Amino acid sequence: MFSDFMDLMPLWAFGVVLSVTLLAGLVKGAIGFALPLIIVSGLSLVVDPLLALAGVILPALFSNLLQAARHPVPDIKDAIGEHWRFIFMVCVVILIMAQVVVLLPQRAFYLILGVPVVGLSLVQLFGWRMTIPPHRRRAAEWVIGGIAGITGGITGSWGPPTVMYLMALETPKARQMLVQGVIYSIGAVALVAGHVQSGVLTGTTFLFSALLLIPTFIGMKIGFMIGDQLDAERIRKIILVVLVIAGVNLIRRGMFG
Repeated sequence: MFSDFMDLMPLWAFGVVLSVTLLAGLVKGAIGFALPLIIVSGLSLVVDPLLALAGVILPALFSNLLQAARHPVPDIKDAIGEHWRFIFMVCVVILIMAQVVVLLPQRAFYLILGVPVVGLSLVQLFGWRMTIPPHRRRAAEWVIGGIAGITGGITGSWGPPTVMYLMALETPKARQMLVQGVIYSIGAVALVAGHVQSGVLTGTTFLFSALLLIPTFIGMKIGFMIGDQLDAERIRKIILVVLVIAGVNLIRRGMFG
């Protein structure tokens, strides 16, 4: 199995993979989001995009469980009770889309990966916000949860639609961090199950994803330590600009090879 893993990429590419994952963990620890987008868009520049998707699966699960575990159990249960419709849609659609993504040609995958990365990053970068009136909330939970599930199944990230949903509900910042951790954690379990079934997560790719837990953990520990000392808003904007550039490159590769 280890020899199979070493055949996946040259040593220099593995060094890039570790560096990107370390950065993603640091950003996740410091500002609480963007780990899947950074890993998938960054790794797709040097390895097969399906391998990049496999690589993000365990780091996404681990980092989100770690984020959620920082909150009391009663608060976690309360968050699940309040947002169960959104969570349900995210999980169901992730499971469906995970089966579809393996059927896509590589160039189509680059396009489908790049367009959401650019679009969702620009939406956050320019601060576009929607509002959800109380009488529209139930419909919004089903619809936006489905959109989040689509991006999650294809790119491994359902964070930006989740953030927009919580902001549209005018959820307080501290509460947002709790709810995000819960939604990301439960969705990450669905992502693992979906890609075990799809064949993206095999023995070899599981080993690859498990190895990425090491830089993820180190990066998150550093991010937790320096998070309070950083200008989180400035860092967030820098990361979003980088993601837009990476996403445009993925679109270019999808269109022109």
